[in-house]
Order: sequence, then C-alpha cells, then structure tokens
Amino acid sequence: MENLFAYGTLKDKEIQERIFGRLLKGTPDNLIGFVIQDIRIEEEFGIIEYPIIVETKNAAESISGICYQLSERELGLADTYEGMHYKRIEVKLESNEMAWTYTAVV
Repeated sequence: MENLFAYGTLKDKEIQERIFGRLLKGTPDNLIGFVIQDIRIEEEFGIIEYPIIVETKNAAESISGICYQLSERELGLADTYEGMHYKRIEVKLESNEMAWTYTAVV
C-alpha cells in the first residue's frame, strides 16, 4: 500500500467515488514547512484556480490534510486525475509517515 497526503479535492467524497470507485479511509495529519497557494490552470471553459502546496522550510507553517492508503493502481489513478499541471512528490508528515502528495509542475 502507498500513503497519499491529500489537502484539496482528493479529500472530497464524490471525487473519491468517481476516481477510485470507493471512499478512502484516512487519518488526519499535517505537512510541516509547506503552505497552500493557488495555481491558475486553463480549462476547457476558462481559467480555474486550484490549491497547490509550496515548500517554505519554515517549521511554523503547515498544511492540514488526510493521509490515505492506496494501492499502486489507485495511486496511478490519482496521477491521472491530477493531470499534467501537478507532479507527485514524496514528503514526510508530522506523524513521521512518508507519503506522496502533489505539487505544481514548474
């Protein structure tokens, strides 16, 4: 199983049902030294803002989210959902768990 730290739309139950065909079970956790900013992405019907994490390395800043356990196949489905504007990176959570999460492609 793979850990995935979600801080945005992947926490949404309807999105989980659509992508994975099930509701994910997770544990609240925090990502220290990161903040959330908005990224503007051009979609079919215009420009939409989405949340994105940015590393600050400041221990006073953190992001609250949920750490889910996914199969490798489901992690691939999450990659497809996030699309070409996001990339998966490995991070260490406040719980000391290692997890994948998504940040902007730069």
